[in-house]
Amino acid sequence: MQLEIENPRIKCYKCLRPASTCICKHISPLHTKTRFIILMHPMEYNKEKNGTGRMTNLQLENSEIIVGVDFTDNKRVNEILNKENSSSFLLYPGKDNFNLSTRESSEIILFMGDDPHIFLLDGTWPCARKMLKMSKNLQKLKRVSFDNKIKSKFIIKQQPEALCLSTIESVFTVLNLLKKGDFEQCNTENFLLPFEKMIEHQLEFILHPDNESYHSNANREYIPKNMYKKDSERNIFFEQEG
Repeated sequence: MQLEIENPRIKCYKCLRPASTCICKHISPLHTKTRFIILMHPMEYNKEKNGTGRMTNLQLENSEIIVGVDFTDNKRVNEILNKENSSSFLLYPGKDNFNLSTRESSEIILFMGDDPHIFLLDGTWPCARKMLKMSKNLQKLKRVSFDNKIKSKFIIKQQPEALCLSTIESVFTVLNLLKKGDFEQCNTENFLLPFEKMIEHQLEFILHPDNESYHSNANREYIPKNMYKKDSERNIFFEQEG
């Protein structure tokens, strides 16, 4: 008897999503003065198909992804940290952090310098916390943060708090604050479009799991997950610290 082998789903090797829900046509890379370093946890790299770290990297010309947990002796991370005439920061709230939401333009320009690098921790909250705890070099960095007043659009996953944001939403907020501070000049109007399209695809799949074409149906409704839990399993990097 001859076994029939099911055809594997065709995947886009750029956005790493199934070809049927590829978001590449919505990608419009921005050029920024700031370089964003996305430190991605291995679990995020290997398993999280809806993570926004890769998407953020595709949307930013001046960015890169480095995978790991303990970056203390990571060659590339330390190369960036030791780069002459540059400055490095960690996007993460904490004591004495530099709050972009409350600073004047002159303060932001002076603080960022001529060649700034912003590090982001990409993983679930427990993973991100472990990454920072293990990475002694990251602990020494000045921290950048912002006052978030919007609710995440990542409605398909539960969140620990209503104001927690995904990686791409966090970068979007930072870029807009840097623009407001006259430091960045990029157009962020469509920056979240790939993210929004991904959410649309996921909602269509949830509503119509057996419909490969994901046609919408006005008679069906999806109630977003508004319940928040303490132990997050979604991409989230922020926890207020005393």
